[in-house]
Amino acid sequence: MAPKYAPNLRSRLAPLLLFLQTGFIVICALYAEFDPYAFMFGNTSSKLYSEFQDVNVMVVAGFGFLGTFLVRYGFSGSGFNLLVAVIATQWSIILNGYESWIQSRRILIDLKSLVFTNPVQLILIAILEVSGFILNGWLLQTFFEVKPLYCAMQLHTFGAFFGLMLTWVMRRKGSETPFEKEKMDHKTGLFSMFGTLFLWMFWASLNSILVDEGERKLRIILSTYLALAVSAVAAAAVSVQCCHNGGGKSCSLSGGVAIGVSMSLVHRPWVAMTIGLAAGVISTLSLRYLKGHMLLAFGCHDTCGVLSVHGLPGLLGWLAHLTLQINHMVDRTTAIRFAVFHICTLLITLSLSMSMGVITGLLVKWSFWRPPQDRKCFDDQAFWEVSNQHS
Repeated sequence: MAPKYAPNLRSRLAPLLLFLQTGFIVICALYAEFDPYAFMFGNTSSKLYSEFQDVNVMVVAGFGFLGTFLVRYGFSGSGFNLLVAVIATQWSIILNGYESWIQSRRILIDLKSLVFTNPVQLILIAILEVSGFILNGWLLQTFFEVKPLYCAMQLHTFGAFFGLMLTWVMRRKGSETPFEKEKMDHKTGLFSMFGTLFLWMFWASLNSILVDEGERKLRIILSTYLALAVSAVAAAAVSVQCCHNGGGKSCSLSGGVAIGVSMSLVHRPWVAMTIGLAAGVISTLSLRYLKGHMLLAFGCHDTCGVLSVHGLPGLLGWLAHLTLQINHMVDRTTAIRFAVFHICTLLITLSLSMSMGVITGLLVKWSFWRPPQDRKCFDDQAFWEVSNQHS
């Protein structure tokens, strides 16, 4: 049964959800419509839907199961993942439709607008993070003329460092040690493994969904698979040596993250495999050693290892993109200009993500939102009816 403090938390969740959802409906009623051109190409739409379905499985089932690894946070990990995902998706549709609203005073909705995308605090975090990520994409495309595909693939780096700064701001006294319920067992670890498998199988669809049909799309799919395969081998090999508890399974996804940032310049299989190998090794070593040091030094609870699986592989992919592009250039002056340009895009992404993380952390740390007590962190009981065995 839910404890006595749950009604206080619930009294803030319901009004916030209803307020946001009503606001989204009003905005869509006044300004949004389905893109009429999206219905003129039936074959293309059917292919896009299959890819959209793959990404949807990743978001709902993949990340949902992945978040069930904590012993007493399985319901919350999967249930709130869905809640945050649908709120964030609706908000991103509205923000991504701003450009079409400027031109025609209408927000056009098609399948491509649905691709990327205590619970009260989670909803606020999702709203602000999506806003920051879309603002980052707008800055890169407007002032640096960066291609939309490259902006979209910055989501791993942006999200990882946003979360890192958020958890640093929200640290508490005694944060240098893990919370009482911040642990996993055999059963929850197995469910989490299912989530990793879902993500691994459909990651190629995530990387290729914004690319038009043709040779380039097939090359990206094959490169993503090779990078994922090699990163899985590397993660297994390194984790056997360093992670005696069998950890590091999510590091098998790091190859997909790294290749996603640099995939537009990967034209040879061995390049994709090398990126996957480096990503798997770096990610696993980081999860084993850096995660604990971050907790002791800064009080950052990177419970899911997001920095190791998404942040550092994202930076590796950025470095691979820079190296491959310079390698293809003959003129030295052009290469230097591109390097400066490329470094600026990374600095903008990191600066904005970390700034938004700090601002969001200060906002959600406010006592008005009633953050859970230390002994109630990672506990399903506040919002879910659980059995006596679970409690």
